[in-house]
Amino acid sequence: MTERAPGPTTPKAQLIAEDVRRRILDREWRQGDRIPDEAELAVTFGAARATVNKALQLLADEGLLERRRRAGTRVAVDPARKATFTIPVVREQIEQQGMAYAYRVFGLSQGFAPEAVAERTGVAADMPLLHLQAVHYGDGTPFQFEDRWLNPRAVPGMEAVDFRQVNANEWLVRNAPYLRADMAFSAESADVRDAQLLEIAAGTALLILHRTTWNDAGLITSVRIACRPGHVIRATP
Repeated sequence: MTERAPGPTTPKAQLIAEDVRRRILDREWRQGDRIPDEAELAVTFGAARATVNKALQLLADEGLLERRRRAGTRVAVDPARKATFTIPVVREQIEQQGMAYAYRVFGLSQGFAPEAVAERTGVAADMPLLHLQAVHYGDGTPFQFEDRWLNPRAVPGMEAVDFRQVNANEWLVRNAPYLRADMAFSAESADVRDAQLLEIAAGTALLILHRTTWNDAGLITSVRIACRPGHVIRATP
């Protein structure tokens, strides 16, 4: 039976979840490994056991952990296959942390996806897409940078949207239901573009999310999300 802590996830629990997620991504804790119990983690993080429980449940909801009563918590095997999620609205994430939200587009153009994106999404190399680069802010500080490819032909009405003025993340969540999704996390060092837009030093360790969605018309969008250190990407079932 899965243990679930009641109530909302606190900022402290989110920070703990981010650290545990990093350990999994860095293979400090490998697939199938049993991680320390809640009491030990509470001491490690200087937090209440209930807060640790919320953090672990967050990662279990993402599919990264498996929790069983009396059997402890283990890193999930093939977590990408297990994870089911609802795409979060970034504005809501920021406002829930008590920060003022802002959004700025740094690039919007039509072009062809690079080879790596075409392979990941299954689009033809000569299929024109929209390429969007934008940053979400909390209290004036970059929260996350998204480098997104969009297929206007996949969703009615998308071709008429001016994503210089409209938040693509929120519009897609509200208007583009998907039939299939792929999500992959990685740990990467900030390149020059990441560093410039997130206002950090080049080479800083970042949590990166690649997320792609499709419907019956094909690709909807594929996005690379770079989180500024200290912030959390949350996917909920």
